[in-house]
Amino acid sequence: MEAVKQRVNDFSQGSILKHILKLAVPMTVAQLITMLYNVVDRVFIGRISGPDAAGALTGVGICLPVVTLVMAFANLIGGGTAPLISIQRGRHNDEEAEKLLGTAMVLLLTAAALITALGLIFKVPILRFLGAGDATMPYASAYTGIYISGAVFPIIALGLNSIINAQGFGKTGMMTIALGAGVNIILDPIFIFALDLGVSGAAIATVISQAVSAVWTLSFLFSRRAVYRLKLSRMRHVTGKRVGKILSLGMATFTMSATNAAVQSACNMTLGKYGGDTYIGIMTIIISVREILTLPVQGFTHGSQPVLGYNYGAKLGGRVKKGIKYMSAITIVYTLLAWLAAALFPRFFVGIFTNSPELLELGADAMHIYFFGFCFMALQFCGQSVFTALDKAGRAVFFSLFRKIIIVVPLTVLLPLVWQPPVNGVFWAEPISNLVGGAAAFITMYLTVYKKL
Repeated sequence: MEAVKQRVNDFSQGSILKHILKLAVPMTVAQLITMLYNVVDRVFIGRISGPDAAGALTGVGICLPVVTLVMAFANLIGGGTAPLISIQRGRHNDEEAEKLLGTAMVLLLTAAALITALGLIFKVPILRFLGAGDATMPYASAYTGIYISGAVFPIIALGLNSIINAQGFGKTGMMTIALGAGVNIILDPIFIFALDLGVSGAAIATVISQAVSAVWTLSFLFSRRAVYRLKLSRMRHVTGKRVGKILSLGMATFTMSATNAAVQSACNMTLGKYGGDTYIGIMTIIISVREILTLPVQGFTHGSQPVLGYNYGAKLGGRVKKGIKYMSAITIVYTLLAWLAAALFPRFFVGIFTNSPELLELGADAMHIYFFGFCFMALQFCGQSVFTALDKAGRAVFFSLFRKIIIVVPLTVLLPLVWQPPVNGVFWAEPISNLVGGAAAFITMYLTVYKKL
């Protein structure tokens, strides 16, 4: 049976594009479903009526860096293990692949325990640092406390789902997340409105739905359906070398997520200073729109990684180059179309999350700035994905830090000092970083990896 599974998911034969699409399409859907966990919360919370409406939406917006950081640790471990397993699959080294899976499970459980403990202990100072004021603290504290208490579920679900995809089971990975999202969409209106729990209800619904995803993921990896199964015996093979390989390669994915948290924090604090809670709410909406529009790029680049890694492990450089060409061309064309849609219909996208006339007007203006040159973002994703898939940890980590920490965060703080109105300086930081950071990552990938394959 294991041999049959290995042949079914053999990426060294047949059309590269077909293999990528087989993984990318369900992974894109899975990305959409994952995003729904948070976006659906914001949609329902944005519909809360009465004097609490603005405070509730802004409070959840302040929590975004915390949620992003939890996901970053899941991606640190899952994103580091998945490419290594893909490479070992290409080499047909099944024993090492299962030991990597066992090591990943131990690391995921350890990360969940640490995040829950530290998050609950330092919850209030963290939220104050992120910009929570007296009006928004009750909402931010309620959501964060519940979400952090159940952090083990998204960490396991997201971390192990990357490994399921690395084995070539894109549809299974999609279904893992779909179950949780369905539960979340059903429970949100019940807990938020029917039970009148507001923001706390949104957090409870999210935790329950992620628990469903985690249970389903574990059930698959413990079963015989998986190419590489999760075995307790393999969890005893945790070595410093394996941990080091996983964390060094996963650091690229982690820094992309963690630096998103840093950027969100910088934006919230700067916008709070120059524009108040209204502009923090607008940035919350714009980030939600960006998550939606970025999903196909994430799905396609992530779907390409197992195929690129497998062929790299099998020493088939020509097929790797073909995969890079398809990935780059499709994501660049898509982001050009997404930029056009954001420019032509900004009020439609903002209207998904709010019906406030003020937020619709100001949010549409901000979107024109924020999404300018959106196509350059695809260059960053392509470069990062190739570095990660081919185990080029150093370059992957550097370019994650370069765009967000070296470019975006300083620009977010400095541009408002010279821009009028100052809040527009915050929104211009993103397109400038997309151009500089994306071009640098893609050109480096082309010169140092693509041309040498």
